[in-house]
Amino acid sequence: QAQFVESGGGLVRPEGSLRLSCAGSGTSRSMAWYRQAPGKQQRELIATITSDGKTNYRPFVEGRFIISRDRTKNTVYLQMNSLKAEDTAVYYCNAAPTTGWSAPWGQGTQVTVSS
Repeated sequence: QAQFVESGGGLVRPEGSLRLSCAGSGTSRSMAWYRQAPGKQQRELIATITSDGKTNYRPFVEGRFIISRDRTKNTVYLQMNSLKAEDTAVYYCNAAPTTGWSAPWGQGTQVTVSS
């Protein structure tokens, strides 16, 4: 069963950058990054990458975040630039919603944007 491990989070100042990684044997499929903000019940979808590399972003991260994949490392990345306080959340990766499939959710990686 596929499982994904997220890493790369941390504390960063506003306008700073972080790169998150999502490692796992199933990352060659259509994948997505999600996040769950403090006090929110639901995870929200923020970016997707198809198996052939097409990307899509929610409006609130478009132009600031970049999703990419390195097939040789079985890893999907999320480059986050121009971070804002409202980007503070636990970030998760999993299969994209279009696959109709989901691995068990991992621990996620905490991103805190604060001065």
